[in-house]
Amino acid sequence: MPDPRFLHRLADLPAAAWDALHDGRNPFVTHAFLAGLEDHGCLRPEWGWRPRHFTLWEGDRLVGAIPGYLKDNSHGEFVFDHAWANAYARHGLDYFPKWLGAVPYSPVTGPRLLARDAAGRVALAATLRAEVERMGWSSAHVNFHARDDDPAFGPDWMLREDIQFQWHNPGPWATFADFLGAMDHKHRKNIRQERAKLARSGITYRVVHGDEACEDDLLAMHGFYLQTFAEYGNAPAMTLPFLRHLAATMPRQLVIFLAEQEGQPIAGALCLRGADTLYGRYWGGATLPGLHFETCYYQGIEYCLREGVARFEPGAQGEHKLARGFLPTVVRSRHWVAEPAFAEALADWCASERADVARYAQALDAHSPFKAGNPA
Repeated sequence: MPDPRFLHRLADLPAAAWDALHDGRNPFVTHAFLAGLEDHGCLRPEWGWRPRHFTLWEGDRLVGAIPGYLKDNSHGEFVFDHAWANAYARHGLDYFPKWLGAVPYSPVTGPRLLARDAAGRVALAATLRAEVERMGWSSAHVNFHARDDDPAFGPDWMLREDIQFQWHNPGPWATFADFLGAMDHKHRKNIRQERAKLARSGITYRVVHGDEACEDDLLAMHGFYLQTFAEYGNAPAMTLPFLRHLAATMPRQLVIFLAEQEGQPIAGALCLRGADTLYGRYWGGATLPGLHFETCYYQGIEYCLREGVARFEPGAQGEHKLARGFLPTVVRSRHWVAEPAFAEALADWCASERADVARYAQALDAHSPFKAGNPA
């Protein structure tokens, strides 16, 4: 049987050993991204994030891993379990610490059970459950896992589902005009008017990858990010050294869209690029009509069409994305709870939630901006 271990620091593990467990298509599970969060001040114990990466070993060889954290709160997860924690507290039980398998602050779907084959993924899920129970933690959670991970989870892992709005190219679109041509008249007209109004304001765009971004570009993007978090009264997790780290270690996967007026950047969106998907992460900038939509959505769609990228995930929530070509997509998470009575009640709760999500998705489908019969 493989030997289980919780790692407190990913930098203690050679990058090659970790990255041999995945296919490299998703940037968020790479050693460079996850270790960079730890090494450059993005994860702090006082914010409730303590690295506890779950690993399986055969002798000195790493054979399986899940990026993981011991959590003292539910912040920054995007799969909300505050009600679960409150129910535990009302019954005099401790919900925290809990173990979370996820990418911090990143509601992006991707592989979570990193192993070379299906048997390895089954071993990861089963052994993790046993180790979390042995440690006396209340629960284990694996957020935004890929559908391919589903068969690895046993029946005691509860399934939760939610909706995100994502763009995908069904194949025939080569240009933005092709994309608009698939929409009904109302939505096509609205997008054209939004873009034209912003263009008349003299806004232009510059798209830079990590290896093309100068220090001023990185400073501008980080400043926009800080501005957004200040406006919402939240603590910013991404540090400037981490952004520099991404530019240096993931030079073609980091993509920044900079809006400029009279040669000066006024807004920006930070994305990461995978093998077939663009992931929108952070935005900030001036308040101008249409600036957010252009910077965060339309520029990303144009990039995908130009670069042959099939999918664009712009982030969590936001029904306003539907009118701009981002269709409802089901995202998934798995949850194991140690306390039997709570596990039974929560299983029923999850089943009811999935039914609600299915009805919501069906209702959204009726408001698709695309013409009937379009492959989108």
